[in-house]
Parts: sequence; structure tokens; C-alpha cells
Amino acid sequence: MKLINSFGPNPRLVRMFMTEKGISMPFDNLDILAAENRKEPYLKLNPGGQMPALQLDNGTVIAETAAICEYLEEIHPTPALIGTNAEERARTRMWLRRVELNITENIYAGFRYAEGLGLFKERMRCIPAAAADLKQVAQEKLAWLDGLMNGRDFIVDNQLRLPDIALYCCMDFAKDVGQPIDPALKNINAWFKRVDSRASAQSSLNPGWDQLKMRG
Repeated sequence: MKLINSFGPNPRLVRMFMTEKGISMPFDNLDILAAENRKEPYLKLNPGGQMPALQLDNGTVIAETAAICEYLEEIHPTPALIGTNAEERARTRMWLRRVELNITENIYAGFRYAEGLGLFKERMRCIPAAAADLKQVAQEKLAWLDGLMNGRDFIVDNQLRLPDIALYCCMDFAKDVGQPIDPALKNINAWFKRVDSRASAQSSLNPGWDQLKMRG
């Protein structure tokens, strides 16, 4: 089993998840800035072209960060980052869905259509006119989450779970590329510092991130 890996917040998400669970495996690194993930032979493995992907020993390829993390949790159930029973897993999936649909997807699209336009305009349909509104929606939903985080250390069940890792990796990337964290969001800022202080947050950074001036 190996992780087809690259720079970027989504590959970092999986690396951080693996680190928290004590999982190690070989990496097959692609150059995402050169669009290696949008060309053959990678597209034969993952026709969606997204990064990262998990290739099993039998050749099966699992893409999409949530699916990868779910699989890793199934085969390495402790420590539980999704849940130990049906109710915990359902709550984690509920919050991951909310975080992705309301916040991270808007942040990523806002970046691709603005600061990242030069990188993405030949790779996907980009809508520069939508960038500012997408960023604003993400900020509004972060403020909504900030209100719900009062008295809580983490998003789900007051312990680190997959939604925390997904949101942290997104926000840590975004804050240096045009979408800083609003200092008025006291609970979100405290949560961010809490996650950022974990050893996995630093060890999951891709080598060379400082030269790129983007944390991924």
C-alpha cells in the first residue's frame, strides 16, 4: 500500500490523519504544480485527477480524502478519528459534510478563481467573477461555526476528529493566499492554535512548502 502524494492541503490532510493514527507507508510523489496529476499515467489510476490517492497492494486505487481516511480508520481503528460506534461515526460524517460544503469548498474555489487562477485556468473551469462571493460565503460560515464552538475544544465530541484536520489544513493554506483568519472569530482562532500546536500539524507539511510560501 502506498500514498500517491504531492504538495497541497488535501494531501496534507491525509498525511496528518496518518500521523495522528501512527500509520506509515511509502509515498509516490507527483509534481502537482507541473500538473503531473492531470496527465497519464496518473489519470489511468484516478480519472478525477485529484490528489492524493491511496493505492492498495492489490492495485485498487482509492481517491477522495474522506474515502481514504475512512479506509485507513477501518484497518487502523485506534486512535479513533472518525468514531468508535455508529453514533460517533455519524456525527463525524455530519460535521465533515458541513465543513466541506459550507467552508472548505468555498475557500478552495475562491483561491482557484483568484490567486490560483494562473495555475488552474488551463486545468478546470474557473469563474473569476465568483471568487469574492465564494470567499465571503466561507467567512460567513466560519462565523456561524465560531458561534457553535463556544466552550468546545474541537468540532465533534470535544476531541480531535477528521473534520478538525480537514478544516485546519484548508485554513492553514488559505491564510497565506488571500483568505486570512478573521481575528474577531475568537473560538475559531483558539481552535486553530490548538490544532496547530499538535506535532502532526508540523510534521505533515510537505518538504519545500516554505519556498512555495504556501502551507500544504
